[in-house]
Amino acid sequence: MDDLALLLVRLTLGLVMIAHGHNHWRGGGRIEGTARWFTGLGLRNGPLQAWLSVLTEIGAGVLLLLGLFTPLACAAVISVMLVAGLLAHRRNGFFVFKDGYEYVLTLAVVALALAVLGPGGISVDEASGIDVTGRAGGALALGAAVAATAGLLAVFWRPRPTEQEES
Repeated sequence: MDDLALLLVRLTLGLVMIAHGHNHWRGGGRIEGTARWFTGLGLRNGPLQAWLSVLTEIGAGVLLLLGLFTPLACAAVISVMLVAGLLAHRRNGFFVFKDGYEYVLTLAVVALALAVLGPGGISVDEASGIDVTGRAGGALALGAAVAATAGLLAVFWRPRPTEQEES
């Protein structure tokens, strides 16, 4: 039963991430709109950010569907949600209906829990003998996510000064 529960979590999180990446790529504003949105958040090179988000979200989603390199797929989800939470949602408070961080926090915590618990028996990781779970899986996912987020922000985040800072 545990394997089925983990499969359900993996499939749901994987499909959510694929849909999210697809929306950034082919949705309303397409890649150009996503690039403008990232630029508006203070990230330099919006088109690169847009493509990186699409590849990361779809790639992590596919890995989660397969149950392959699960801690790294979870790290990608956590990192994407950290960036979104910090740059787009944090200042809006908690609730998602106010564009707050409720949703991104939930996805990040589910990904961290999955990294700790592992992909379950119905996974490529299990079939391949890849067993990075427990503290090691959680530490790998969280450590890689924080490092990737910090690296991205250090290299690309250049927020515009607010009107108060300009005065």
